[in-house]
Amino acid sequence: MSVVSLRIDPRFRRPVYQVEDQRYDLLGEWLTTDIGTFFLVALDALAMADDVSRSEPPFDEWSSENYAVSFTPAALSIRNLWVPGAEGEFPADVARAAIEDYWRFLVAQPERDVVREYRPDLPEWQANLLRWEEKWGRTHPYRGRLFS
Repeated sequence: MSVVSLRIDPRFRRPVYQVEDQRYDLLGEWLTTDIGTFFLVALDALAMADDVSRSEPPFDEWSSENYAVSFTPAALSIRNLWVPGAEGEFPADVARAAIEDYWRFLVAQPERDVVREYRPDLPEWQANLLRWEEKWGRTHPYRGRLFS
């Protein structure tokens, strides 16, 4: 069971989260605001979580205007750069499961009605997966596990 429950706000059409255990509030905040609805960012988070689970360094540093984020084999550390004291460390397996659940949540949403230039023949998440693999020159580590 995930530590973060997710839904789409019907008014603003944005992801919102709920946690039963307030220790995971920052994790839900980070998922829904920093990753948001951006498949490429979610793919980065998945790959970084996978890299460190194999005791390898993340393929890149997390880049954000709002959060300092660090992936290690033991934990995911998050610090909100704008809210003093808003920081937390989450066990790596819990964080990885939450990121995986967030990916599934994003993919389950209806396709957005927008014009896309890159691979409009594919669902948006699949087009972004191909873009991610082209950008980083590697197969995404979740290919064959979380997606084909």
